Amino acid sequence: MAKHLKNEKLKEKIAILPDTPGVYTYYDKTGKVIYVGKAKNLKRRVSSYFNRTHDCLRTNLLVQNIADMSYIVVPTEQDALNLENSMIKEYKPHYNVLLKDDKSYPWIVVTNELYPRVFMTRQHIKDGSKYYGPYTNVSVAHTVLKLIAELYPVRTCRLNITQDYINKEKGRLCLKYHLKSCQGCCRGLVSPEQYRANIEHIKQILRGETNELMAYLKQGMEKFASELRFEEAQELKEKYDLIQNYRSRSVIVSQTIDELDVFGIDDEPGSDIYINYMHVRHGAVVRSVTLRYKCRLDETRADLLSYAMDEIRTSLGVTYDEVIVAELPAVDMEGVTFTIPRRGDKSKLLEVSQHNARQARTDDLKHLERHDPDARTDKLMERMKADFRLTVEPRHIECFDNSNIQGTNPVASCVVFRNGKPAKKDYRHFKIKTVVGADDFATMKEVLTRRYSRMLMENPDDLPQLIVVDGGKGQLSSAVEALEEMGLRGTIAVVGIAKRLEEIYFPGDTLPLYISKTSESLRVVQHLRDEAHRFGITFHRDLRSKGQIRGELDSIKGIGPATAGTLLRHFRSVKRIREASLQEVAAVIGPAKARLLKQGLDANAGQGAAESTDQK
Repeated sequence: MAKHLKNEKLKEKIAILPDTPGVYTYYDKTGKVIYVGKAKNLKRRVSSYFNRTHDCLRTNLLVQNIADMSYIVVPTEQDALNLENSMIKEYKPHYNVLLKDDKSYPWIVVTNELYPRVFMTRQHIKDGSKYYGPYTNVSVAHTVLKLIAELYPVRTCRLNITQDYINKEKGRLCLKYHLKSCQGCCRGLVSPEQYRANIEHIKQILRGETNELMAYLKQGMEKFASELRFEEAQELKEKYDLIQNYRSRSVIVSQTIDELDVFGIDDEPGSDIYINYMHVRHGAVVRSVTLRYKCRLDETRADLLSYAMDEIRTSLGVTYDEVIVAELPAVDMEGVTFTIPRRGDKSKLLEVSQHNARQARTDDLKHLERHDPDARTDKLMERMKADFRLTVEPRHIECFDNSNIQGTNPVASCVVFRNGKPAKKDYRHFKIKTVVGADDFATMKEVLTRRYSRMLMENPDDLPQLIVVDGGKGQLSSAVEALEEMGLRGTIAVVGIAKRLEEIYFPGDTLPLYISKTSESLRVVQHLRDEAHRFGITFHRDLRSKGQIRGELDSIKGIGPATAGTLLRHFRSVKRIREASLQEVAAVIGPAKARLLKQGLDANAGQGAAESTDQK
């Protein structure tokens, strides 16, 4: 961060920004919006304003006038672009460049007619037609329209086709009918019901609900391919690829939404609850505020939602009409319509609000870690103690994972976390000694027995408070058996984590525990599990690689494992040993062994060449 940025509050906000797409807003000292911008990576983009002097005078003036900032996180770059466009039109910030013609992004409209048309427009008319988009890239909109034209024969003429028009037989079949890109709507050659069946499929494409259509196209591709009709299969494949590429759509801006409020909640048991408020006007998010509540009694989510709504109404002067929520508040509000969406734009707006509430929690944790790392760690340890039913805080945790491929080179890894963070100098590898074949349960028991038998002899005061084994009930039972045999069952707690659904198993419990996906406790355990897997796989690969290399040298008569190790440490690879002269090799292992080595390598090379010739 640049030294000239003296605003400590602003500097702190920038330091903990997330590395996600979003829209940022700058305010002057009076609280007025002076700039709105989009970012693929919020932290990198916002930081770039303050870490150097800019060539553009206007940008330097902007930076000098920034007194505060806020941001909204969104799922994708396109959402950020749409939201930025809408917010610029809402606030008209001084330092933003406005479009001279003030055009908005294009939409694709399905008209409200007897035989609906489908075309691109920048105008939104409330006549019952359905609008989809917006499309920030005009070429994408054209591609979607082209796709629709290839899939379905939709009329493109501007005739006002009514049943009376058809009955009077005023229509004249045009060239598009003869090219089979129109079904002759003007003459009533296709019924409105048949035509609208195609329109419903088109609406599915525009809404992004394309799974059934893609399955249909894939089935057709496979059928044509099996009949060796490759050109027709390729045509369907091109349509399939087009739909797959453009099946997603923006969720932040929707012209079907006029004005409403959204409340998203992020809560963790025993922790503060965050409630995000968003105001949506003309399809755009124009305000976002997040409140934090610390539960004192047994307040429910519904209670806290009522408090938040009252706080927003009082402090911001908001008058509620329609409110989008995940659940109903505890207090009824006269004249307010509450909607709990299950799908569609409103549901996606609720997801964005919940995402921003979750991001506020993350920001607070980052702030706490920067200014009081011990308090942040204490809070995490307290949370993990409650989640994993422990009698003490898990300041020292160890995680075990087994690794073998088809029973070869079985190994295990042990990773150590202290105060919720990796202590890599304490990581350990184990080569399995007593277990034959791929027996995960016996391997787990051997490793724990070796690990803690040694710790009991050398450093009994450093035993962990919690052991995590990578696996389900079987691995957990083996770990419990090993601890019982060493008399540590009541001293060290142990749990298992299953890979598929992140289930946490406790000894003696038949049913697993499912910790919230956003919980810090689960993140730590996932990090432990991933580290143990990475560490074990790396060790296993090294052993296999060394085994293959040394195997070639050990097969030479007179060259044992010790000599092979000496050669590899000096030359680093078998290739370099082959390329070295006899004198260079002799300087390392002596003349006699050097001659044996060279003869053996030459014989192996000749044998490999002969095998290659035989295969040809």
